[in-house]
Amino acid sequence: MIHITLGKMRYVDPEEDQMGRDHVGWDPNMCDEALFRANRGCWVLGERAEREQYALLSFEGKVRQAIEIGRLAPVAGGRKAIEGRFLKKGDEVYDAYVGEDQPVSPSRNPIAYFDSPHGARTCGCDCGAPVTRGWFLIGHDQKALHDRVSKVGTVRDFVNWFDSTYVEPASE
Repeated sequence: MIHITLGKMRYVDPEEDQMGRDHVGWDPNMCDEALFRANRGCWVLGERAEREQYALLSFEGKVRQAIEIGRLAPVAGGRKAIEGRFLKKGDEVYDAYVGEDQPVSPSRNPIAYFDSPHGARTCGCDCGAPVTRGWFLIGHDQKALHDRVSKVGTVRDFVNWFDSTYVEPASE
């Protein structure tokens, strides 16, 4: 799960902000929608972020918002913005974290990652096991690959099928 530490709300120049925002950060008077819009980006998010389903926004040691990540959209400067939805009371991740102490130790970097049972997904090989980091349990990526190869036939059959059907994406 991604954890983002916010500072106090401050005004920014919409002409200079990559997302055209006029403020960022936390203010107790913000509604959930305003908090999400002001703080969903522009973050330096590593490769691990691409595999996460949820993000938490914290201020002064308390979790203020939980977000379900739909995708991470690139913005200027190699940064990313979270596209998705903020969670509400009744959502499992919201109920587990919002209003509670932040689940990571404070640090100078506003971005942290942590393993959470609430952020688990099902292993990509369809074995049904929960995975909190990545898409597969260790070794299950190979199991998934070989299961699919066997549906086509031999490895050679699979390579021939792939080469005859794969279309190279157009470069932008």
